[in-house]
Amino acid sequence: MTPERLLANFDRISEAPDAIPRLRRFILDLAVRGKLVGQDPNDEPASALLTRIQAEKARLVKEGELKKLEPFPMLEENEIPFRLPKSWTWIRVADGFAYDAGAKREPEELNPDRWLLELEDIEKDTSRVLTRLKVCERESRSTKSEFKVNDILYGKLRPYLNKVVVADEPGYSTTEIVAIRPFLPLCSVYCSLAFRRPDFVEYVNRVGRGTKMPRLRTPDALVALFPLPPLAEQHRIVDKVDELMALCDRLEAAQAERESRRDRLATASLHRLNNGADAESFREHARFHFGHLPRLTTRPEHIQQLRQTILNLAVRGKLVPQDPNDEPASELLKRIGVEVSDEQPFQIPDSWIWVSVGQIGDSRLGKMLDKAKNKGTPRRYLRNVNVRWFDFDLSDVFEMRFEDAELEEFALRNGDVLICEGGEPGRAAVWDKREKDIFFQKAIHRVRFSEGVVPHFFVNAIRESADSGRLAGYFTGVGIKHFTGKGLSSFVFPLPCLAEQHRIVAKVEELMALCDRLEAQLTASQTESRRLLEAVLHEALNGDN
Repeated sequence: MTPERLLANFDRISEAPDAIPRLRRFILDLAVRGKLVGQDPNDEPASALLTRIQAEKARLVKEGELKKLEPFPMLEENEIPFRLPKSWTWIRVADGFAYDAGAKREPEELNPDRWLLELEDIEKDTSRVLTRLKVCERESRSTKSEFKVNDILYGKLRPYLNKVVVADEPGYSTTEIVAIRPFLPLCSVYCSLAFRRPDFVEYVNRVGRGTKMPRLRTPDALVALFPLPPLAEQHRIVDKVDELMALCDRLEAAQAERESRRDRLATASLHRLNNGADAESFREHARFHFGHLPRLTTRPEHIQQLRQTILNLAVRGKLVPQDPNDEPASELLKRIGVEVSDEQPFQIPDSWIWVSVGQIGDSRLGKMLDKAKNKGTPRRYLRNVNVRWFDFDLSDVFEMRFEDAELEEFALRNGDVLICEGGEPGRAAVWDKREKDIFFQKAIHRVRFSEGVVPHFFVNAIRESADSGRLAGYFTGVGIKHFTGKGLSSFVFPLPCLAEQHRIVAKVEELMALCDRLEAQLTASQTESRRLLEAVLHEALNGDN
């Protein structure tokens, strides 16, 4: 497959999450392998160009303009990352370029009207210069590197290894950007592409040194390999790369606009669902949204928004219809002698009530872990890391000692709601007795409700509060948040009658299962797009032009 055919079939692979960045890297890969444009037998071969470069390098050394370096070892076959066309040649960077050629200048030596380039001014992946400021427009007290027109400015600091630009005016840069200057005039834009090529980025990642911010050392840069084409072909390559990168820009803009339209449609549809004025309009919006789910759920965040909407509707009495034959929830409170809470965060159906956890449930923290004081028999217990939203991870359960008198106090029962006190405060799930004789630690609240509360309904309500941000109002702490016993006891949630709770829980489970299927389909679709992209790129890279 040729690059042109690849681009013509781009719609087939564009659903892969990183399709366009991969395509940009692929274009660079083709360019430096001699596969982007054809070779012209009338071009001066790179071997002759190299001879002229070596003569100029020798002249610079002789006249003292260039420091003489120890000769580097001959290229070995196992060093060569890929084959080049016959008219090209591999060289070491030191054979063709003065690396870190810019003179070092102290702040007081800088010309205030010249360009001062920093790494953050350069866009990752595209190497576009996003910001261009003069010395007088920046505060800088560190040593700078001076560069000339047509120097290749290379960011040697990881993870900025594909930030490479060609200087179109003289100026200065941070010393983390090195000036690479050809001994003979070459096509500087081609050289900048070659220093961004995927195998060179991989090489620098491999040899980079430094603990916090690894960087390319000069000795490793000098021995690095560089693919040198005939000079005329360098210019043809740049023209083709410019053409294809412009096409990538258009593809990226079209993809962004397509995604933006999908986002606006999904957001508007969910907004209508969440804010339906009456039952009939809500049913109409629901039919539209669920009838067009494939178009409205094309990214993981769309499905996450749908999950949040389902819970939002569930706790507002909009997910299932109310049954006039159901006993109002207020009758439950009368039977157990509890008053309705005065706090009413949002509107709920007339047959529902607001209650606090402390009014209708019993909550407590688990046992404190103290190896020096804990006595008794080692028993398995849950920590907050074992509690997920709606489920548990029992793959890593610890043990601590419990005395016989503590077993009843800290044992878990079927239907207990476990809620994280810290970590991700409020994360909750209902214990379903999947394992016997298991207990809980102080990092977890256990809530047992009296009659009238379906535990799974409560977990849906607390998750909706976490998603909306309302739950955070019950936390303490500035940096590290905690859901204290006092905060949990005062947390209010909407309560329908028992029969409606069961209907809501069943409907939520049905719709969440649908979300699970949509998520699986989306993952499978993206995986297939990624595989297709891999196959197409491999074919284009390794096939004949």
